[in-house]
Amino acid sequence: MNQKLPISRVISLIPEESQRLWSIDESEARRRLLAGDTEGVLEIDGSFALIAQDGERVVLARSLDRPMRYFLAKSADGPVLIVAERMDEIAAELARRGWADQFHPSYTRMAPAHHVTTLRLIGCPDPNPVHRRFFDPPRGTLPTDLDLIGRHYIEAVYSELRRWLAAHDSAAPIGVPFSGGVDSGAILLCLYKLLLNEGNSPARLKAFTLSVDGEGQDARQAHDFLSSTHLEMLGEIIDVSSSALDPLRAVAVIEDYKPLDVECATVNLALLANIRDRYPDWLLLVDGDGGDENLKDYPIEENSELTIRSVVNNSGGYSRGCVRSYACAREYGFEGFSPYTRPSVIAVAEAIPFPELTEGSHERLYALKGEIVARGVRSVLGLEMPVFPKRRFQHGSVAATQATRLFPQDEARYRRHFETLYTAVV
Repeated sequence: MNQKLPISRVISLIPEESQRLWSIDESEARRRLLAGDTEGVLEIDGSFALIAQDGERVVLARSLDRPMRYFLAKSADGPVLIVAERMDEIAAELARRGWADQFHPSYTRMAPAHHVTTLRLIGCPDPNPVHRRFFDPPRGTLPTDLDLIGRHYIEAVYSELRRWLAAHDSAAPIGVPFSGGVDSGAILLCLYKLLLNEGNSPARLKAFTLSVDGEGQDARQAHDFLSSTHLEMLGEIIDVSSSALDPLRAVAVIEDYKPLDVECATVNLALLANIRDRYPDWLLLVDGDGGDENLKDYPIEENSELTIRSVVNNSGGYSRGCVRSYACAREYGFEGFSPYTRPSVIAVAEAIPFPELTEGSHERLYALKGEIVARGVRSVLGLEMPVFPKRRFQHGSVAATQATRLFPQDEARYRRHFETLYTAVV
């Protein structure tokens, strides 16, 4: 039952209400996309996944914090572009229109963040998209002064949080998924100071820490962090059973099978499910996603494909990783935000002269993030931020003796499950 459709048809499955534009409306944002105004696109504030069309020309752009996938379907009357946040939404739309046999997950494409993607719907096979950067900050332009770097970085984080706060309900509670690590620690301290400086009550703020089976270093670390900063009243432990951890469900939610992303999503889903149970009306969450990518905080020894040279010279790296946070938050009806994904913060990070600061040393690279952020917090907020050894979310939330059992790095298993997800749809 193929349906007759006009040529150059675009089907958007992205809900209009999901757009979070802070300073301009959608019509103006789309005008900038079609005009090829890269500076104007960079000035679009907020969280967005936008589509604009002019005849056969279709233009896509998204902010770094959210996914945007597209698929070119074939109909008798010409190509049909389907745009959505999720693969399963695309598959379901194709099935609804009688085109299920065209779908395969690998045929979907993710629009790259910080680019304007242009497609011309002129027939089959798929047109070659043209990607034009609208955000390309200069690299390595700051001096090697860690105090200066830290101040610029935290000033940018604070400024983005301030703009985000101004765009939201002035009474709504704010949750921070909190491990006591560098990224979530700086977020919490910035929000605390911001609320005070804006004349708001810090009682709006809560730091949620996950503990699986009553274990995990993060719970102890979070307690020590809050105690040393005299913010114990903000902390709340979310204790869940290890039986609630379901990595195969995480595969389905994030539509990916890379072990680190799956495992991070597994514990994130457990945390968010329990927050939702305790607080049915809670909406706003601010997390630290993107902080590792900004400050090159990767465990090089755990990946044979990484070298310190490749890490310090890598630009970005978070573009597809947004799904692990966005999809989990969406699953439970939360609106998430991370200032580390905002262009002004990334621009400071890109300007850091990593090769000169690390001089080829893994140890210097691993220490750099804590040094930069702690110095910035001291300079901008006037607070002393404790810095603890880095650990991943999924490892900090469980007992050290259980980490290998609960998170076996089983990519083959995750991939097999991923490949079964669409058989019922197609």
